[in-house]
Amino acid sequence: MSAREYLLILRKYGWIVVVAVVLAALLAFTISNFQKKLYQATVEVSTVPARADWGLGNTAKDLMRNFTANLKTPEVAARVIARQQLDMNPYDLLANTQIEPDSSTFTIKMQVRNADGEVAKLAALGFADEFLEERTAYYAQQDKRDQIEVKIRSRDIGYSQVQPQPLLNAVAGAVLGLLLGIGIVLLLTWLEADLLRTPAAVERALGMPVLGAIPRSSRREATQLEPQPGRVGAPKTA
Repeated sequence: MSAREYLLILRKYGWIVVVAVVLAALLAFTISNFQKKLYQATVEVSTVPARADWGLGNTAKDLMRNFTANLKTPEVAARVIARQQLDMNPYDLLANTQIEPDSSTFTIKMQVRNADGEVAKLAALGFADEFLEERTAYYAQQDKRDQIEVKIRSRDIGYSQVQPQPLLNAVAGAVLGLLLGIGIVLLLTWLEADLLRTPAAVERALGMPVLGAIPRSSRREATQLEPQPGRVGAPKTA
């Protein structure tokens, strides 16, 4: 297809894309306003080897995944709830807790979400304290050269609102609407693939040059060309 044909398709169906983008953005923005507020608190725990040894460093990276798996248990969640005196179920706490290791920085990130920002903050610190105490007790029995130093990077943490985010959701909705609109236009274009829109398309399809084209008349011109009642023939004379 030539650039002119693409331009014709854009002029004909461009409004579909615009409508899809606007409707999707408005829908996402409206739905966001009905979502309940949710806050997130994050704590980072450092797990640095006691000595700069390549083997110990790789061992620490491998152990970080094990540390993360051991933290994601109902037993640990129950101890966190008891420690911080929280009023919730261990399984609900786990469902709103995300713990991820980062081997590039030797840190474990603990993120907790809750409708109350202070509760999210207390729960995140509770997970960090549980992990710190358990690892400290374990490495106290090991050779100091083989220990992994575990410490909370900062206890001075806050919390941020992660839901709802109407503007972000509206942008995401607009992008989805754009993709949907383009898909609809492509479908309509495919259904009209047999139509020849320009003289160049006719020449490509038939392999013959186009000598002329009948111009498309407007509705007003077509009406003027129709015979009017009482005007047929010569005017009558007395």
